[in-house]
Amino acid sequence: MNGIIQKASILIEALPYIQRLSGKRVVIKYGGNAMISENIKETIMQDITLLKYIGINPIVVHGGGPEINKTLEKLNIQPKFHQGLRITDMETMDVVQMVLVGKINQDIVSDINRLGGKAVGITGKDASLIQVEKIQPKDGVDLGYVGQIKRVDCKLLDVLSKDEYIPVISPIGVGPDGKSYNINADIVAGEIAASLHAEKLVLLTDVDGIRREMDKPETLISTITQEEVYHLINKGIINGGMIPKVKGCLRALSMGVKRTHILNGTIPHAIILEIFTDKGIGTMVEK
Repeated sequence: MNGIIQKASILIEALPYIQRLSGKRVVIKYGGNAMISENIKETIMQDITLLKYIGINPIVVHGGGPEINKTLEKLNIQPKFHQGLRITDMETMDVVQMVLVGKINQDIVSDINRLGGKAVGITGKDASLIQVEKIQPKDGVDLGYVGQIKRVDCKLLDVLSKDEYIPVISPIGVGPDGKSYNINADIVAGEIAASLHAEKLVLLTDVDGIRREMDKPETLISTITQEEVYHLINKGIINGGMIPKVKGCLRALSMGVKRTHILNGTIPHAIILEIFTDKGIGTMVEK
């Protein structure tokens, strides 16, 4: 009986959060190691489906770096990076599209639909959703088909999310030349959240959040401000792949998004634990 009462208490704890988020949009970036474990992947898909069923409108942006690297290596193409960005020549761009659009996107759509949701897979090229320009060479290195977002046209997302559908977006944009460009998925999620004026932006990663000291889990920061973020970037504590995550959060906040979160996506039901519990997990980035 105590176990049953505890479950009821958990539902009651979630009630004010459900009321506050009802009818609102939550942008979720899903990628990295959270995509590797089938068990963890299942709990994330369950969380996303549950959000829709209780009246919240999730919008999913996915990455796929590890899967892209694996496919490139199978094709005897060496993955190359510069300052954390993938150098994407035409051959690599073809592989990126094949993996992101043809495999990962459709796998996520199938998983959500199997659980009773109605997911729709799209890319940033559909309806000119994400319009980009080519990133200029950095330190003399040409990144190839890597895009910098210039405009997000959210009409399609607005229509889908207000209805019964869950948009699932591959981070590929369209340039003025009509060609496809690879974009960092964290940046895409931040820009989409900003353009939609979403209530929340949730970025799933493979660490618990932002720490004051590297390699010291006990220094996890529950809430961090923009000033603190730049301080930790300058100290080199926020580095590598965490930089586009925090910048995506700050961009979203500057455009009216209420809350942004960086969570460990390898924790089962991380989304539900963060959104619907008093304590939460991970790091909330705020102005």
